[in-house]
Amino acid sequence: MPLSLANMRRQYTRDGLDETQAPGDPMALFTLWMQQARDTERPPVEANSMALATVDEQGRPHCRVLLLKGFDAQGFSFFGHYDSGKGRDLAANPWAAMTFFWPGLERQVRIEGPVHKLDPALSDAYFASRSTGSRLGAWASPQSQPLADRGALEALLARTEQRFADQPVPRPDHWGGYCLRPERLEFWQGRADRLHDRLDYRLHDGAWQRSRLAP
Repeated sequence: MPLSLANMRRQYTRDGLDETQAPGDPMALFTLWMQQARDTERPPVEANSMALATVDEQGRPHCRVLLLKGFDAQGFSFFGHYDSGKGRDLAANPWAAMTFFWPGLERQVRIEGPVHKLDPALSDAYFASRSTGSRLGAWASPQSQPLADRGALEALLARTEQRFADQPVPRPDHWGGYCLRPERLEFWQGRADRLHDRLDYRLHDGAWQRSRLAP
């Protein structure tokens, strides 16, 4: 029997988004929404999970789920392998888009802007905070490269564990952080009958301009 998706839908009735009550600074609104998502969402949803979209040198888009690891006035930070698919995309086209979806709050946030590598000292600090297993994995995994089977990965890990036995695991040069500096943020609040609220913030000459978009 074919899987039917056409009738899978829900009504969104939890909340609204009124521009007269929204702050002029989108980072203030994102901070509020992230705090509320941390307080509301439950496993398996992680409030800081996001879909990150990049474009390769041939103009083809690629998307994957990552974890946001920090944000401030400078932008949104995430980490990974510089030679991975996303790393190669960002080297060729240093722009990206990220999307957060919090189903418990019936909310979505879209963020777009240029991306740059974080200062190595910041990458070092975050890498040092990771578990030993995660640090070893960053050395062992040739991320996005073909593997013969799971055993090949486990063999790489075993060699890495032997290499760093009884000594600290430093950050490899091929691994580090990125920061997306936002030029656009769109806040989406689900509403009944698909008449959703959408507030769009765009950066023009160093100042944020806000508008409401049709759902």
